[in-house]
Amino acid sequence: MPLPLYLLALVVFAMGTSEFMVAGLLPDIASDLDVSVGAAGTLTSAFAIGMIVGAPLVAALARNRPGRSSLPGFVLVFSAAHVVGALTTSFAVLFATRVVAAVANAGFLAIALTTAAGLVLPDRKGRALAVLLSGTTVATVAGVPGGSLLGTMLGWRATFWAVGVLCLPAALGILMGIPTRPGQPHAADAPALRSEIAQLKSPRLLLVMLLAALINAATFGSFTFLAPLVTDAGLARPWISVVLVIFGAGSFVGVTLAGRFSDQRPGPVVAVGGPLLLIGWPALAVLAETPSALFALVLVQGALSFAVGGTLITRVLYEAAGAPTMSGAYATAALNVGAAAGPLVAAATLGTVGNRGPLWASGLLVLLALLAALAFREVMAPARSHEVLQ
Repeated sequence: MPLPLYLLALVVFAMGTSEFMVAGLLPDIASDLDVSVGAAGTLTSAFAIGMIVGAPLVAALARNRPGRSSLPGFVLVFSAAHVVGALTTSFAVLFATRVVAAVANAGFLAIALTTAAGLVLPDRKGRALAVLLSGTTVATVAGVPGGSLLGTMLGWRATFWAVGVLCLPAALGILMGIPTRPGQPHAADAPALRSEIAQLKSPRLLLVMLLAALINAATFGSFTFLAPLVTDAGLARPWISVVLVIFGAGSFVGVTLAGRFSDQRPGPVVAVGGPLLLIGWPALAVLAETPSALFALVLVQGALSFAVGGTLITRVLYEAAGAPTMSGAYATAALNVGAAAGPLVAAATLGTVGNRGPLWASGLLVLLALLAALAFREVMAPARSHEVLQ
């Protein structure tokens, strides 16, 4: 894989740390800013909503600009939002900074996905995406637990400062390492924006985006509220970081699996991984009070979630091949519709079902995805080269 892919992955690591770190900081943020844990959990949804809106909008505005100039700008805005977030004493301001950071993240990721796909041969998009998403999985393995530990030692604001500082060398690395327009069509050769948007009329593309959104909603819904499960199991707060590391290790295995099979054999990944996900979330809800079961199932669910979710996101890029400058935005939107909806659905269960409610909600979301895939399987049948379910 080309070196610029790893530079992009470095930025995804910083941004992924920011996106996921709130999961380990919820109790501290809620206490410091005098809001409920459920309200603090909406910071994850705020980030995802900003990415949903920002991805297509920013991608459309920047579609004729080279990634080398636009990508560092997004990183710097992202960094500035974290500085403001670290300084504020208002939950409303913190919420707003998460939206701003998310829009910058969305613009970066939408263009980075297109850039990454242009750096490799057309039939290796899945592997390129796996490298890019490895930044996210490394964030869950190292960045998020590290941020949680830093927050425990120095306060949650220190974690925001750390992310803001980390972005600066990443921006410099992209400016120096990314070609002006790697593999992207020149403005004169690219399809018209209207033509690229018209790709959203494709039933195949819409179905894959729906499946990706539902699977990622299940993932982010439970991931956001892992911290209370750890304390419910009778474990001390430092074990929250351990559980996040375990989830991240599983997600790294899953995204690696997706990179290996999502180009040529996506069907088996979804057909096998989907039902296992459906079993795993309720099993975790039932066994969460047992530490050994909690650790094992968090590992397995992390792997399955990112294997299935990563495969589906890759298929979005394939199905949106007729939109070369907007396909990354469609993949980003699908990912973050799930990331926004999942925590909201999960938070709604806390008051009625308790801390295990998000796990039951995740199981329901996976069930909806499998039912949609089954009900509309004929939509996928005509184009065998892009099958998601066989």
